[in-house]
Amino acid sequence: MGGPLDGVRVIELAGLGALPYGSLRLADMGAEVIRVDRLSEVPSDPEPSAGSFWDRGHRSVAVDLKHEGGVEAVLRLAETADVFLESFRPGVVERLGVGPDAVLGRNARVVYGRLTGWGQEGPLAHAAGHSINYEALTGFIRGVGPPGGPPVPVLNVLGDFAGGGLHLAYGVVCALFEAQRSGRGQVIDAAMVDGAAALQLPFYSMQAMGLHKDRLGTNFFDGAAPNYAVYETADGKWVTVAPIEPKFWAELIERLGLDAADLGDPQDRSLWPSQQQKLAAVFKTRTRDEWCEQLEGTDTCFAPCLTWDEAVAHPHNRARGVFDETGGRPAPIPTPRMSRTPGTPGPSPAWIGADTGAVLAEAGLTSAEIDALRTSGAVA
Repeated sequence: MGGPLDGVRVIELAGLGALPYGSLRLADMGAEVIRVDRLSEVPSDPEPSAGSFWDRGHRSVAVDLKHEGGVEAVLRLAETADVFLESFRPGVVERLGVGPDAVLGRNARVVYGRLTGWGQEGPLAHAAGHSINYEALTGFIRGVGPPGGPPVPVLNVLGDFAGGGLHLAYGVVCALFEAQRSGRGQVIDAAMVDGAAALQLPFYSMQAMGLHKDRLGTNFFDGAAPNYAVYETADGKWVTVAPIEPKFWAELIERLGLDAADLGDPQDRSLWPSQQQKLAAVFKTRTRDEWCEQLEGTDTCFAPCLTWDEAVAHPHNRARGVFDETGGRPAPIPTPRMSRTPGTPGPSPAWIGADTGAVLAEAGLTSAEIDALRTSGAVA
């Protein structure tokens, strides 16, 4: 049995970063993803390769969308699809002839997902941008950094992957569910700026309640609290502790050999600096691995800060099979885990355009039509 999206066909106009991450999440859950790559990117001497993790569960067709025949080929594919995805700037796909009106005109049940940075409208809609820009405009970057220091750029997880790709995939699944009842598709306007803002909803709420201040490094979740912090160890490595609940804080203090009465209540913000200093001094007395031996697996809410290679090798991740290590190229497995229809990482295309003929034939094009498209230079 395939994953929960087994039988769902997705046509994706090739894009960067956030879009392939979103289609990857669908592919991992069983969707068939056909990526429409640029004809110009087909290698002159194609050879099968291992592919990238971004490609898993995808097939590749190579099409010239500036060619009338290439546009028609994509619309024919759309007639067989449940989902159509694109990440061009607003108006580009309409000019190419594969915008929402054209696609839904061929297949009224299609869920048409549009992923952009700034959205389909607004003063910035046509401007270039990247993850850090969307994170900045929604307040995230301004909320991360040391007291008195500058905001700190973070990995593009929030804007690109969570606020963008995952946000789009969530919209697609919601729209597919609704289409089962209505029989009609719809257009999804997934903007990374929207997604980045939505992921911070709890913090906007906390600020409105007076529980979060607009000052870097002075709040509970940004490193100021002693019981939600990162501490350096004797070997220059790092560990994390997060004993928010009183009973967990009490256990940590006991295991560190500190006096709870001397430290005071961690809910008292005025004591945070002195409490952090005392915990920091203790953690500097042992190496990271020594602290792991003493605290890992306890109710102190402890975990070491690991590199990616260390994360793959960690016993907990190994026991759960968090990473697929077949072939010597560790990659996170499809998640979340399903009891009856688990996701499975599918194969990557052998090269860009490798599946063009097979996919077009499955869409109902005859051998003569495919040959004509190849001869005209519309497809690979």
